[in-house]
Amino acid sequence: MVGSVTMAGRLDAVLLKADGRRIDLGLLGRRVVTTAGVNFLRDDFNAGSTEITSMNFHDSGTGAVAEAVGDTDLGTPAGPITRATGVQSAPATKQYRSVGVITYAGALTITEHGLFNQAARGGGTTLWDRTVFAGIAVVGSDAIQFTYTLTINDGG
Repeated sequence: MVGSVTMAGRLDAVLLKADGRRIDLGLLGRRVVTTAGVNFLRDDFNAGSTEITSMNFHDSGTGAVAEAVGDTDLGTPAGPITRATGVQSAPATKQYRSVGVITYAGALTITEHGLFNQAARGGGTTLWDRTVFAGIAVVGSDAIQFTYTLTINDGG
C-alpha cells in the first residue's frame, strides 16, 4: 500500500542455565504490537506526554492465551516482581532492539514475553508487544535472555 508504514516485532531467546550452558532457542515468535503500544507512540508524537524510549522493560509469564492487539498485560506474569531492564540498540537500518535477561528463583515453564514502558508491574504500565511461545522450562538460577527486535519499514 502506497504511503503505509509497517512495524514487525521479533522475539528471540537464549536459555542461560545455572551451570553456565547457553542454549540458543532462536526465534520464539513474530507477534503482536498492541493497540496500547501504538497509542503510546502516538501520544509521544502528539505532546511528548509519554516517552517511547522507555519501552525497554522485559517481563515473562506462564499464560497460554493467544496474543491479541487489545492485550494490556501478560496473561500470567511469573518470575521476578521487577521487570528486567533491557540494553537498547539500533543493530541495523530501520531496527530497534532491546535485550533483557530475566533470572528465575524457582521451577517454572515460561510461555510468554512482553515489552513494557516501566520496571514495576501494575497500573500505569503500557504493553508494547506480547508473544506466546512453546514452554521453556527453567529452574532456580536459570535465566532467559530475550532479544526483542522491532523493524519499521517505510512506505512511499
